[in-house]
Amino acid sequence: MSRGRNVHVVPRGGNWGVRIEGNERLTRVTRTQREAIDIGREIARQEESEFFMHRANGTIRERDSYGRDPCPPRG
Repeated sequence: MSRGRNVHVVPRGGNWGVRIEGNERLTRVTRTQREAIDIGREIARQEESEFFMHRANGTIRERDSYGRDPCPPRG
């Protein structure tokens, strides 16, 4: 279960933005998706939340959980 607000990397007019759910404005805007991903993952780790990476068309490309999973897998 995550405790923080979800973090999204989203396309924004030729650039990429990092958006935290609940905020109307983007937290950061970058020129590359890679830079936005790095920033977004770090925020998600700090917040112990879900991270969503979107494609240029807006659909979800990947998602990761940085929260405290109640039943982590063994192995």
